[in-house]
Amino acid sequence: MKILQINGWTGRIKDGLSRFIAEGEYDVVCMQEAIWSDDCNEFLELYVDTVDKIQREAGYENVSKASNYGTKILRNNAQFEIGNVILSKIPFASVEERNILGQYTVVTDISNYKNTKDHSYTAQKAVLSNGIAVVNYHGYWQKDPIGNETTIQCMQRVAKFIKEDFRPTVMCGDLNIVCESPAMHELDFMQDLIQINQIKTTLRNIRFIKDVACDHILITNDLRAEHFTTINAPISDHMALTVDISH
Repeated sequence: MKILQINGWTGRIKDGLSRFIAEGEYDVVCMQEAIWSDDCNEFLELYVDTVDKIQREAGYENVSKASNYGTKILRNNAQFEIGNVILSKIPFASVEERNILGQYTVVTDISNYKNTKDHSYTAQKAVLSNGIAVVNYHGYWQKDPIGNETTIQCMQRVAKFIKEDFRPTVMCGDLNIVCESPAMHELDFMQDLIQINQIKTTLRNIRFIKDVACDHILITNDLRAEHFTTINAPISDHMALTVDISH
């Protein structure tokens, strides 16, 4: 099972993100900062790569979306969503999402857009027909990638969400923290492939000037990982992570 982890950067690398995913032939894609709309998707696709476009062009029949916040546009006549997405070519046996922090918000005043901090943080879980669970989470953000007490509390809730299911599990996400963060100890029952492979950064230098390995793929001990790779592709401000998983 070939997995891709990527912060989609709201699809703003138009055509690049969708082409990269289609050409990679990934079985499962976990994405954060994905963008979609139920009422203005054609308009959005003029400017960004939406989830619907990626799903259509890369051939994913199974999709789970978890919006963290919505934004009204076109004089409040339409709305788009920003959140987490799991795309899969393997059928879903079940899907579930868990609120970790905050609440879903709809932004109606563009002047407050960049100051919106009270959106929801949500963890998704998709159980695949092959018996493997995939968890996707966009971590609580702090300027310091070590995090704080709230970061730890959030990760405790994510860990509980994972432990409730005894299936083999893959967890993906832009967790917004590095391996050295105390919050990562909440996931010590899993193998962090970033830590194992001693990856120094998962950020691309188009926006960031320091090394921060904040994107992660973790697996439970009953899974095996091969061909773990970071890809510095021009599709986001984060690198892509890929790995082959077997049971």
